[in-house]
Amino acid sequence: MNDKNIKLFENKRIRTAWNEEKQEWYFSVVDVVGVLTNSVNPTAYWRKLKQRLKEEGNETVTNCHSLKMIAPDGKMRLTDVADTKGILRIIQSIPSPKAEPFKIWLAKVGAERINEIIDPEVRPDRE
Repeated sequence: MNDKNIKLFENKRIRTAWNEEKQEWYFSVVDVVGVLTNSVNPTAYWRKLKQRLKEEGNETVTNCHSLKMIAPDGKMRLTDVADTKGILRIIQSIPSPKAEPFKIWLAKVGAERINEIIDPEVRPDRE
């Protein structure tokens, strides 16, 4: 996997993409679900959660987009992603003791990006 688009939360990989135009991060929903739930199959968990959220009329799922990201098998595959706001709303729907630490981690990722903008020398190369 290309580590430049990977962020670590408790030593677990979260695939990310930076949208230069919108100046915001996108996070792989399946990766976040996997970290929060420790599910053996985070894709199935997300599929079921997505179905439940749609039935409840929750617009969070509508605001998820699909981006091609490197899958564990090394191939580029479409993956549901959400911006920080969307990820925070998804976190609210998952009962997990890791929810609060994950929110703090998200804030840290955002702060690192702000520091990169202020001081371009700390900015890694982004595609």
